[in-house]
Amino acid sequence: MTISVVLPAKNEAIAIGDTVAGVRRYYPAAEILVVNDGSTDDTAAVAEAAGAKVLNQPYSKGNGAAIKAGLRAASNDIVVCMDADGQHRPEDIAPLLEKLESGYDMVVGARSREGQAGVHRSLANGLYNKFASWMVGHKVEDLTSGFRAVRREKFLEFISLLPNKFSYPTTITMSFFRAGYSVGYVPINVLKRAEGSKSHINLWKDGVRFLLIIFKIGTLFSPLKLFFPISMALGGGGVAYYAYTYFTDGRFTNMGALLFTTSILVFLMGLVSEQVTALLYKDK
Repeated sequence: MTISVVLPAKNEAIAIGDTVAGVRRYYPAAEILVVNDGSTDDTAAVAEAAGAKVLNQPYSKGNGAAIKAGLRAASNDIVVCMDADGQHRPEDIAPLLEKLESGYDMVVGARSREGQAGVHRSLANGLYNKFASWMVGHKVEDLTSGFRAVRREKFLEFISLLPNKFSYPTTITMSFFRAGYSVGYVPINVLKRAEGSKSHINLWKDGVRFLLIIFKIGTLFSPLKLFFPISMALGGGGVAYYAYTYFTDGRFTNMGALLFTTSILVFLMGLVSEQVTALLYKDK
């Protein structure tokens, strides 16, 4: 199988040479695209010397933007996306491709709990996985993994929806599920980042962004699942408050009316959002 391998890289001169060489060792005919995301070190030169085709971004646009640039430039139908910092093993590409060929449209390398970068990130990813599984009705084993094999034509259908930062795996995974495409998972081992290579994820800044992504996912892919429980909670609160005021004061208060009205409005907003979402995916 002839594949394209997309490696987003920002200041990865320490690790990019070994990563490209490792991929080339297992897949000599592969098209290796290193998207240099505004690096200030020798990332581009090292990658080119190792045998990769380098796409230079004039300034740093983000991991997601680099992935999108690589997918647009790829010349093969099967594209593998992986990190450039040495954490993803080139030998793990084979199981992804094998499962992809069995009828899947995208296959994701699912990290074990030990492969997560710290307890805090492991807990956060567990929360994302559970939320996404509830939203799509299927088990999502690793929502944020950047190691995946995908059919390029299907990926490009959603490229305008993808954010430019680190949350692109979340959005593309949910998009595939929402469109009815087949998403599979293969367990992988994640290595330690190459010595001297630094993570570009900020715990607090990106943590808030991922939290916002959760709500964005809910409203973008299955809004009624998000709006309906809120509506029911408000309606239940209205019933409870009405019962309390009826037995204590024998009357129906403005607060009870407000809770009932808000419950109905939230439900109708969710219903309209669901129809808009259906129109968004009507051709998928």
